Amino acid sequence: MTVDQVLAFGLIGVTVAAFVWDRLPYDVVALTALAVGIAIGLVPADKAFSGFSDDIVVIVGAALVLSAAIARSGAVETLMRPLMPYLTSAGRQVPILVAGVLLLSMVTKNVGALAIFMPIALQLARRSGTPASAMLMPMAFASLIGGIVTLVGTSPNVIVSKVRADLTGQPFGMFDYTPVGLCVAASGFVFLCLGWRLLPRRDGGTRSMEAAFTLERYTTEARLPARHPAAGGTVAALEAQGDGEVRVATVLRERFRRYPASPDFPLKDEDVLLLDGEPDALERFVARTGLALAGAAPAAEAVVMEGVVTAESDLVGRTAAQLDLERATGLGILAVSRRGRRIEQRLSSVRFRAGDVVVVRGRAAALAPALGTLKVLPLAAREIALGRNDRSWLPAAILLAAMGLVALHVVPVAVAFFGAVVAVLLLRSMTPHEAYQAVEWPVLVLLGALIPISETVSSTGGADLVAAHLTALVQDLSPVAALGAILVLAMAVTPFLNNAATVLIMGPIAAKLATKLGLNPDPFLMAVALGAACDFLTPIGHQCNTLVMGPGGYRFGDYARLGLPLSLIVIVVGVPLIALVWPLHRT
Repeated sequence: MTVDQVLAFGLIGVTVAAFVWDRLPYDVVALTALAVGIAIGLVPADKAFSGFSDDIVVIVGAALVLSAAIARSGAVETLMRPLMPYLTSAGRQVPILVAGVLLLSMVTKNVGALAIFMPIALQLARRSGTPASAMLMPMAFASLIGGIVTLVGTSPNVIVSKVRADLTGQPFGMFDYTPVGLCVAASGFVFLCLGWRLLPRRDGGTRSMEAAFTLERYTTEARLPARHPAAGGTVAALEAQGDGEVRVATVLRERFRRYPASPDFPLKDEDVLLLDGEPDALERFVARTGLALAGAAPAAEAVVMEGVVTAESDLVGRTAAQLDLERATGLGILAVSRRGRRIEQRLSSVRFRAGDVVVVRGRAAALAPALGTLKVLPLAAREIALGRNDRSWLPAAILLAAMGLVALHVVPVAVAFFGAVVAVLLLRSMTPHEAYQAVEWPVLVLLGALIPISETVSSTGGADLVAAHLTALVQDLSPVAALGAILVLAMAVTPFLNNAATVLIMGPIAAKLATKLGLNPDPFLMAVALGAACDFLTPIGHQCNTLVMGPGGYRFGDYARLGLPLSLIVIVVGVPLIALVWPLHRT
């Protein structure tokens, strides 16, 4: 092993460890890795920023903007409106929602497709009493398998196309993924329509939205007003007014003093109480006792909404106090739900995490823009979007036109999607401000920074070295088994890295392995793309999985209930299909 190979593998190893450690944002890790790569001479200075000018960055950014434009148009909600009265049970709701998300994620970014349908699902859950947990995870998984059908459905497909272009000079086309992806998606759809019964039936989002408490358990903060009847009494006496349904978890006094709320603990005026309970019980308790909710604006001026904190939100890792949230956005935090975990801090001091569900209150005119700026996904129905205007179909038409131009080989993918974004802006289907907010800048920075790093694996001969070791391990296997091993490896690595990082690192290695085995690299690249796109086992491997965790009331282990059999279906269906559509032996 040469010095450059040692440095390349060492840098990638440290980068992977930092991703797994998960204490720093992905984009910061990638930028640091790029800086180190330049400093130690692995990445030539004249190629250091080549990743940011790569077509991949343009395609992913444009796809995000177009997805947001379709979401804002209200076209999907308009299509769904006639079906809503007939979706009265989980047996009808799950297939329709899964199909909708799956189809939409074929032509838009999968997280965008999921974000469009989540409010619809929660509205159905509230109307019909179906647990949100029965619908949301199947929808998240549908967005992942739908994304594998076309080039632009998911980032791994775009990146694998670039890897193939680097190796052969010819990228994968818009619909090269479709024969395999469509069959895998169809198999997954059939399973999800039946497999949702494997999930726990929890009261996720089915309770009173109007009361502002809609999830499994919330922690909310309330103050004991001056001269309140409960002052001078005990915690047990106050809890008794809630019929034992609400627990006073912590008493905060004199701003920073925290006291365990034992039953005989005496209460005083202006004490701050952290209350823990189920939504309806909290609602009744606050109303019955006359406590003052934190973050509550005058009711005549305020609207209440709940939302889920996305992985890209400015809230992640920060507190409402640090952001001076109420002054900066006009939003007050009423309650926080963290998948049943107890919160023992004032709400202004809670450090938010991706997947947290928050209940906020603010002026009606400012509420939706503020949530958009913070990248908090509203979980209420998109009433404003419904019937927005007579041009609501324009973004979808523009997207289909762009895909048609690519399919007919009139223009490259990056040019078509860039042109589509310009058209959306010129036709005022979206404002420039909305477009900039729709772009997930950390994802683009991650891609731009990692592309030069991943190329060092090939330029130093590291890919050949790893491929040689893998060849020794799989040389006694059949070509189809070797293909399956690559798919499983990509599927296993993705939860700990990031699907973009997985493809950037594994793509060149898989292609070199195929070459050393005397096989065609194309099916091996397809296997990497499929494996990296299909992370069903954890809530952390893909943002779609994280997005539904809070609203669905899921726990970490719930994902394997539905995800493990779905992963097996992808492997069993996907491997032979790849070998059939993309012949393993060179012709």
